Amino acid sequence: MVGSQKYQKKNNIESIYPLSPMQEGLLFHTLSDPNSGVYLEQILLTLSGQVNQETLKQSWQQVVQRHGVLRTMFVWEGRKQPLQVVRKQVDLPWSYLDWQDLSSTEQQQKLEEFLREDREKGFQLNQAPLMRCTLIRLGNQTCKLIWSVHHILVDGWCSPIIVKEVLSCYESYNQGKRCNLPPVPPYQDYILWLQQQNQEAAEEFWRQSLQGFTTPTPLVVERSQQQRRQHSSSYQEEQINLGQTTTKALQFLVREHRLTMATLLKAAWALLLSRYSGESEVLFGVGVSGRPGNLLGVEKMVGLFMNTLPLRVQVSSQVQLIPWLQQLNQKQLQLQEYSYSHLVEIQRLSEIPAGIPLFQSILVFENYPGISWEQWDSNLKIAKIDSFSQTNYPLSVITGVINEDLLLNISYDTSYFEADPIARMLGHLQTLLEAMVVKPNIKLGQLPLIKEAERDQILVEWNNTKTDYPKDKCIHQLFEEQVEKKPDAIAVVFEQQKLTYSQLNNKANQLAHYLQKLGVVPETLVGICVERSGEMVVGLLAILKAGGAYVPLDPNYPTSRLNYMVEDAQLSIILTQEKWQHHLSDTKASVICLDTDSEIINQQSQQMPENQVTANQLAYVIYTSGSTGQPKGVTIPHQGLLNLVFWHQRTFEVKSSDRVSQIAGVAFDASVEEIWPCLSAGACLHLVNSETILSPEALRDWLVSKKITISFVPTPLLENLCSLEWPLEAELRIVFTGGDKLRQYPSATLPFRVFNIYGPTENTVATTSGLVVSGQGGSITPPIGKPISNTKVYILDRNLQPVPIGVAGELHIGGDGLAIGYHNRPELTAEKFIVNPFDKSQATRLYKTGDLGRYLPDGNIEFIGRIDHQVKIRGYRIETGEIEATLTQHNTVKETVVLATEDNSGNKSIVAYIVLESETPEVSETEQIDKVKQYLKGQLPEYMIPSRFIPLSQLPLTPNGKVDRKALPAPDLAISASTEFVAPETETQKVLAEIWAEVLGIEQVGIHDNFFDLGGHSLKATQVVSRCRQAFGNELTLQRLLESPTIAGIAKNIEVLRQLPQDKTTLISETEEYERFVL
Repeated sequence: MVGSQKYQKKNNIESIYPLSPMQEGLLFHTLSDPNSGVYLEQILLTLSGQVNQETLKQSWQQVVQRHGVLRTMFVWEGRKQPLQVVRKQVDLPWSYLDWQDLSSTEQQQKLEEFLREDREKGFQLNQAPLMRCTLIRLGNQTCKLIWSVHHILVDGWCSPIIVKEVLSCYESYNQGKRCNLPPVPPYQDYILWLQQQNQEAAEEFWRQSLQGFTTPTPLVVERSQQQRRQHSSSYQEEQINLGQTTTKALQFLVREHRLTMATLLKAAWALLLSRYSGESEVLFGVGVSGRPGNLLGVEKMVGLFMNTLPLRVQVSSQVQLIPWLQQLNQKQLQLQEYSYSHLVEIQRLSEIPAGIPLFQSILVFENYPGISWEQWDSNLKIAKIDSFSQTNYPLSVITGVINEDLLLNISYDTSYFEADPIARMLGHLQTLLEAMVVKPNIKLGQLPLIKEAERDQILVEWNNTKTDYPKDKCIHQLFEEQVEKKPDAIAVVFEQQKLTYSQLNNKANQLAHYLQKLGVVPETLVGICVERSGEMVVGLLAILKAGGAYVPLDPNYPTSRLNYMVEDAQLSIILTQEKWQHHLSDTKASVICLDTDSEIINQQSQQMPENQVTANQLAYVIYTSGSTGQPKGVTIPHQGLLNLVFWHQRTFEVKSSDRVSQIAGVAFDASVEEIWPCLSAGACLHLVNSETILSPEALRDWLVSKKITISFVPTPLLENLCSLEWPLEAELRIVFTGGDKLRQYPSATLPFRVFNIYGPTENTVATTSGLVVSGQGGSITPPIGKPISNTKVYILDRNLQPVPIGVAGELHIGGDGLAIGYHNRPELTAEKFIVNPFDKSQATRLYKTGDLGRYLPDGNIEFIGRIDHQVKIRGYRIETGEIEATLTQHNTVKETVVLATEDNSGNKSIVAYIVLESETPEVSETEQIDKVKQYLKGQLPEYMIPSRFIPLSQLPLTPNGKVDRKALPAPDLAISASTEFVAPETETQKVLAEIWAEVLGIEQVGIHDNFFDLGGHSLKATQVVSRCRQAFGNELTLQRLLESPTIAGIAKNIEVLRQLPQDKTTLISETEEYERFVL
């Protein structure tokens, strides 16, 4: 019996031949995820009229018999090259369902359920036919025909050909005639044509085309890696129609400039990707028909001719649209000449590392031969055609003109994207196309991307922050009002020292009079180099009362840095304390010691000093780090300080009964937000000593014992504070943080609310603020909130155009908090403080922060990082913040910083600096790090795993409480996760290594070597899996190889599979039956 079956199989073979490049790709992707329904096509025909089921089934069977490709199956097990086998005879699977008794709503629900189950059923690629039909009767005159077929057999061009032939046969059979269709060349002719092409010329073309392109273009609105793991993969579609008027206008533009509609759509997609990614050069996949004009009868052939190829497009903002389109059109013609090329080979020729897809999105313009169903002379009419298809790409743009109306359809993987960003993306594509019609002579950088409603939302609605506050006062005057109201209330507490509002005012007045006698007038810069103390507050207040502007100098700074700041600010007077006086010995300024010179200061008048300072004059100058290595002084007027104070008091409801901490160093601009909102509200300011800040536990205890109600805490310190237990007696109600990216959501059980504040010194401390609520806006790290009062935030691209919601751009800030500029740096001021392009009067300015951010759908802003900190490693764009956020979720990681480093050879790698929870005798530091590595491998893709882990007892901090990245140790002595050669040990590993070495053509393979790093690709992966099945006799899948692309990983998988019962029948290969047949 078995022998008879083999004989029948062998005699049921019509021909055997290799696969086309596209077929090989589809074979790989189907095998790598066999249950995903990828590349299963469903064509839905709505039929009207009397339908004869048996005649329709006979017609389909006739068409299957007519085209060998529809009787084709595929074999790959145990072969170096997969083959397609054409059966002489196959029976088309046919089903009939009667839903006439159901309501239209029930029919629709049943149809959706059927389609989903049909997709899940999929196809076994080694069993023909790879198609099936289901006829569903909905009414007496209405049926649905569902034709399910694997894309490996046919492309979109074939669908109308096949349907037309089925209808032709149906008409003939109904009339009692034979179905006589003219002969068509077989798909095999195309395979023969492929083998005759000049592969060397094609290789040279693609090598030149992709030279210098090293990083795939990202789809920046996709979910993070961590979010992606929380969503299962399924495909959804969004689509819009541009309307006949716009479509005709686009067609006229195309004809006028001798372009094609396909070129126009590819250009629009390239522009969108460029605007989204911020890159001036993009790469994406394009679908080409692949039907060579010199192949006889190709337009009538049935088979998979379509191919997906990479299109590289340069997008220069200064180039005119039409010449650019014409250049792109010419490039398309060149690409068409080599449209038969294999994507795997193109990938190999590119400079993008192996294992990384060339592109994440594809665009297909469907321009297939149409059929006018209205003119079809038959009792059976096709009222409507729908289709469903699913690729292995996260995002596919399918376009085409139907009934003179341009359709834009995006099919997307829901594990990568949410629906709203895709809907906005379609709108942006539409906006670009419409703008091309209206403004064909425009430059690329001036083409609008976002619709008017979205533009109004992000430019106007979300910047509607206008709030009244007194602009005719200065900050010291607000303090003086509190002195009048409650002179005996405690204003400042430092350890054992207390000053009432009256005492603080008197001391500040005396010092102010003394400063005026020394020549201090409005906008005189006065240095103050003191540690946190009562004298610090007196000195700051006195400088303002004297009409001057204070310049804080951190006494812990190196002497060389202090000397530079004193010289750059041209300080003639510096306030200090005796213990720090020696730091200033090299300066030419007059140095006043607030402690030892107190006798002469105390002789001055306690009356309010007179000064003529106004709100638009300087209040302080704070020096920040500069790109040249030398600090730069940021000049802030009283107006910005006033706006900050009134916003802070309103937002946090500061009352005179509040006790406010002062933690930041005076040279850190956060001290401005700690001190002045407190003292101008009549509250009590508690200064912490430097030792307390060093311990999170000590700081918590201090905050509790002093009954602090409002506190600023630098971000790294806050992340530690939030992990502590808090006693019930804690009175802390508000914690605001800033200075670094907040990477964790605080627990909802904390007794206080956390506000995340973002703001460069150039905009008076705070620019945005938001209450941190877990899971906010879908962001894995807490957003930085929304603009504060009288502040505008614009997120712009390199052409100063607003970027869409969800797309990263540079943060630009405008409003009342802006600095005057940089002290004595007019060129830098002009570079960073630009004219506001959204102010028609050109009377306002914007500050270019150099920070990347994006708007979330609710108007909150997510901070991404510095523009100059963007990392690209091995062809991947990596956000180190996401790695940090994932690391901090591990219970043994207390703190972490992740950096990208580069060695002397220019090789980049990721380094993780981690502070571990206290190690126990049972678990060593090395074991803890190993556990962290394993955890990361379960959360992030391989390319995001740090190659080195450096354990530290604590992260180094700057005096301002930020992580001092420059003080982190060099990674030379780090515990490395990099792969050194480790020889196979077990028998399984040795067999696997032999298979890999043979397939990859190399001499040795270590158990931790990555398959793709060794030169592996999709076709070789298929060979490895096939060889492994033969060697070990179990069902190792392609997906397992992709998930664990090392000998060690695969060996582990095989050991697991050995414990499972195996269905031996699934392992029998039919390959020997086909060996006698040749092409």
